[in-house]
Amino acid sequence: MSQRIQFSQHGGPEVLEQVDVPVVAPAAGEVRVRNHAIGLNFIDTYYRSGLYVPPSLPSGLGTEGAGVVEALGEGVEGLAVGDRVAYATGPLGAYGEHHYLPARHLVKLPDAISFEQAAAVMLKGLTTQYLLRQVHDLQAGETVLFHAAAGGVGSIACQWAKAIGARLIGVVGSAEKAERAKALGAWATIDRNREDVVQRVRELTDGKKCPVVYDSVGKNSWEISLDCVAPRGLLVSFGNASGAVTGVNLGVLAQKGSLFVTRPTLAGYADTAERLRAMADELFAMIASGKIEVEVGQRYPLAEAAEAQRQLAAGNTTGSTVLLP
Repeated sequence: MSQRIQFSQHGGPEVLEQVDVPVVAPAAGEVRVRNHAIGLNFIDTYYRSGLYVPPSLPSGLGTEGAGVVEALGEGVEGLAVGDRVAYATGPLGAYGEHHYLPARHLVKLPDAISFEQAAAVMLKGLTTQYLLRQVHDLQAGETVLFHAAAGGVGSIACQWAKAIGARLIGVVGSAEKAERAKALGAWATIDRNREDVVQRVRELTDGKKCPVVYDSVGKNSWEISLDCVAPRGLLVSFGNASGAVTGVNLGVLAQKGSLFVTRPTLAGYADTAERLRAMADELFAMIASGKIEVEVGQRYPLAEAAEAQRQLAAGNTTGSTVLLP
């Protein structure tokens, strides 16, 4: 038997339950991975709460982890039993001792990167890659605004932007998180609880505002973000930490300067095995070069997944959190 975390109804962290499930052979085209570390992400809370709807209930949870290939389904090529692998896309079910997923969602893990590092960085690092290199190809000298700059994605974005030579203004929720973001490479920080974000952006940019604003907060920061985008600039809404953005009036985009808005997802950019590998290769190269350091800020036993989600939702975490089977 193998332990996994699942939920049978939507709700708060209390709906998560640990159950024993049989270990079975992977289906054709699939791989059975024995997890060594599992990533914790805000998107996990969206599925648990019902903001995102899983295919069925009861449902597993999580899409990010790292471990060792334990068994191969029929027709799988390019992988072998014993390979070190990591993943950040594919079906729900990473919160467990084992995960079954199509081979196309796996990338081989370089020996220099630990399982914990991989579980901490795959989803957040690949997200940063598509945000800074694909949604908008960030250039040296550009000034952009990034919400939750001390969080999981933000911590990597600060480092990646600095490596590019761009100026990242990080929005944070405390003086401690401001210090962290600056240490990671943020050009400037704004404490949203003590400062007027829009006013500070205008001051920092000599009134020009930012050509790109990256917003993973959602509902509570939507209007603020719009007011920080320069004319003909881009608002990248890639998360819902405070709730989903609803009731969008497209006319507002015209009023605020002919703005562009996009709502991207990792699955939309890593939509083929080839694109996923290319993105992972660039991420791993950034880590190997020392331009990005992966910090595991919190570790929880798999059985304490509910508490880990509570701390994440409360904003009490820094960097990445991993669950350990």
